Amino acid sequence: MAPPRRPPTLQPAPRGVDAAVAALLRGPMKMTPDSSLTPELQRRGRRLAIASHPLGMTHRLVYTDQLPTLVLVALGASDTLIGLQRTFEPLGQLLQLPTLRAVGRFRKRQILIAGQIIAVVGGLPLLAFGWLAAAPAPWPIMLTLLSFAVAATGIVVSQTVWFPLLRGFVEPERIGHFFGLLRSGWHLTLIFYFLVAQRWLDVHPGSFAPLFAVAALAGILRIALLARFPEAPGERGDHVRIREALALLLTEPALRRYLLGAILAGSARRVMVPFVIVLMRRVLGLTGADVLLATVAFYAGGFASLYLWGRAVDRFGPLPIFRVTAGGLAVLYLALFAVGEGSNAVAPMVAFFFLLALLASGFGVADTHVLFGLAPTRAPTRILVVADVTSSLVYGLTPFAAGTALDLATAAGVTPLTAYRTLFVCAAAATLLALVPLRHFRR
Repeated sequence: MAPPRRPPTLQPAPRGVDAAVAALLRGPMKMTPDSSLTPELQRRGRRLAIASHPLGMTHRLVYTDQLPTLVLVALGASDTLIGLQRTFEPLGQLLQLPTLRAVGRFRKRQILIAGQIIAVVGGLPLLAFGWLAAAPAPWPIMLTLLSFAVAATGIVVSQTVWFPLLRGFVEPERIGHFFGLLRSGWHLTLIFYFLVAQRWLDVHPGSFAPLFAVAALAGILRIALLARFPEAPGERGDHVRIREALALLLTEPALRRYLLGAILAGSARRVMVPFVIVLMRRVLGLTGADVLLATVAFYAGGFASLYLWGRAVDRFGPLPIFRVTAGGLAVLYLALFAVGEGSNAVAPMVAFFFLLALLASGFGVADTHVLFGLAPTRAPTRILVVADVTSSLVYGLTPFAAGTALDLATAAGVTPLTAYRTLFVCAAAATLLALVPLRHFRR
């Protein structure tokens, strides 16, 4: 008689983040959008995201990026205060941690709308910029900085739940396709916005109020679209604790690898952009109009490539995209050695910013592909917020550290061009080093 067959030993299946991490490191992922959303609601969520995101990014960047710098320069603010404004959003990402407590008590859609309302209301004083600029010192600069700070606060609150909401709409095999399409839309919108803004300021120098009015209108229209967002129950009723979210940094090695790679490449890029602009103005002698032309080229590079990068990362996986784009970015940074003082640098710098955006867009789509793979479908907020807060904190501090190093170098007698070139070498090295931890993420 044959011996009785032993029943198979059942091993506990990996759950939550561990399952997603294991699937990402093994091969093609088997994740699905949250099953409590019907396919029609998932399609509706994707359509609303694509329609609302250009409005949200127009409002966000007008109140946090190039325009605030121009406004503060017009008001006579010091370099320190201009640098302070640049920290509002990246360092403000720390507010996402206390916002986590609200995720289990309120719908993500409610938090998203509340943050957008705060951002719009915070920026309203700048619609009266003419009156504000005419006030006695120091009120113009103080009130302007306060307005930018409140707007950034609302933007950060909204960002806490933006990716977790999208996580329920995105089909895993089309993550790259979705984000390529999503980001192409707002790049095209900002190309148009900045071309019109350049023309407006040429004809009406210092008249910033209409530009902020357009951004405020975009923010209000986004609120109307966000109100129709579908939302799966997901983490409703699940009280998300800050310490549990931060513990993921210790317990999830794949998350640490992702963050190390993303931070190395992302910090290098965020250092390059402002200091290449400083190089253009102070060393190469280019005009503000030349810088704005390079800004338009930057958004054009993203628009021209994002959709194709999205399709590529879905087909080939993130690792080949990381290798191509990181290698290309390192070469591009070093190519700035060919640009010297007194050269006709307008065309080379416009080409630099176009290629920078083209390559950074590919890296960013692959980055998001990996991050969404690490986030479990039903409870993605913890891992998405921890990743965003950790990376943003470093992104906010790195340009300040780089600027301090440049000031110390020039004070010690190093020529500005040599100091900037040293910075470019460091950025290229950091970008290539990012490939070491990211080599684990094949599909």
